Amino acid sequence: MSDKKAVSRSERAKEVETLLPRVDVFEDKDGILLVADLPGVPKDKLELRVDNDTLTVEGEITTDMPEDMEAVYAEVRLARYRRAFTLSSELDTARIDAQFRDGVLNLRIPKHTHAQPRQIKVKVA
Repeated sequence: MSDKKAVSRSERAKEVETLLPRVDVFEDKDGILLVADLPGVPKDKLELRVDNDTLTVEGEITTDMPEDMEAVYAEVRLARYRRAFTLSSELDTARIDAQFRDGVLNLRIPKHTHAQPRQIKVKVA
């Protein structure tokens, strides 16, 4: 028997339902740059995790609204972004550099030194 508590189907659906942030991925000889749009997410509600070869980006949308108001019309009903990526073993996840500004996340993930192209110097014998 598992020690997990019983969760209703609607509660599980709420846990799973998230928005997919728009992401662009660029690659050069040194690594990749991942750019994710996370509008409405403050830095303290942004979470980045690497587990084995999986990078997970999660962020909770917060809105500043007076307590006595409620939404009459809302197009964004889900308040959480989530996206997971499988990373190549060529990438050095220990050296990820993350920058977050104006709702845009920039992740620079370098390649391991052995995976980067290198020039070999030829000596005259």
